[in-house]
Amino acid sequence: MSLDLDERQRAMLAEMDIRVWWPRASAPVVTPEPIAAKQEPVRAGGQKASENRATPASQPGSAGIAQMDWDALQAAVAGCRACALCEHRQRTVFGVGPAAAAPGQAPQVDWMVVGEAPGENEDRQGEPFVGQAGKLLDNMLRAIGLERHVNVFIANVIKCRPPGNRNPEPGEVAQCAPYLHRQIELLAPKIILAMGRFAVNALLQDSVPEVHKLPLGKLRGQVHHYRGVPVVITYHPAYLLRNLPDKAKAWADLCLARETLGRAG
Repeated sequence: MSLDLDERQRAMLAEMDIRVWWPRASAPVVTPEPIAAKQEPVRAGGQKASENRATPASQPGSAGIAQMDWDALQAAVAGCRACALCEHRQRTVFGVGPAAAAPGQAPQVDWMVVGEAPGENEDRQGEPFVGQAGKLLDNMLRAIGLERHVNVFIANVIKCRPPGNRNPEPGEVAQCAPYLHRQIELLAPKIILAMGRFAVNALLQDSVPEVHKLPLGKLRGQVHHYRGVPVVITYHPAYLLRNLPDKAKAWADLCLARETLGRAG
């Protein structure tokens, strides 16, 4: 599929650099307020008062999560204390996208981006992909006509920041995975862009044998599937900031995702 590139997209191809400034969309953008980002009294250690109460409702099992609507899912993530990550977080990071059409419903999007885990900035703001990596992601998405809060939903596998931005542990991923799976089920995206190793493992563990042993380079360039939804793999923006030559590969991944969505109609 060929793309008609405008000036900003050509700049993206040339640089894919976070120092590119993009014009704001002319239409007003309505930003939904995630439940996880609502202000609450914060106790020592960054925990909110509501997060200090461990109740059965705040630690739902997989079967319970699978029955939740969008609002209930947000509330469950905000109050989750199923693993030790809750002890150090400031905010949970549910994800961001356009406003839903009605209470309890998920936003209507064709695109979903799945990252790995919140970092320090994400933990403080309650939103995924902020800071330098977030700016790069925004530029990448704008180059193919997508805009945060408007026509794409962005989420992470892990909803709480691992201390010191360390890699998530297997048990932590297992506790959070049902939240991500329910998000995908409710969003029903037409294409998923998986960014980074932990996103790939979480989405493809049931369809690609020993996926955790395969380098991302061998998984890129082809279309995988998560429960019938096409999945295109690319590098995490934080990795791209450290490995600038691979930005060209990331652009190819974006084009593959867009072509895949175009073929799906």
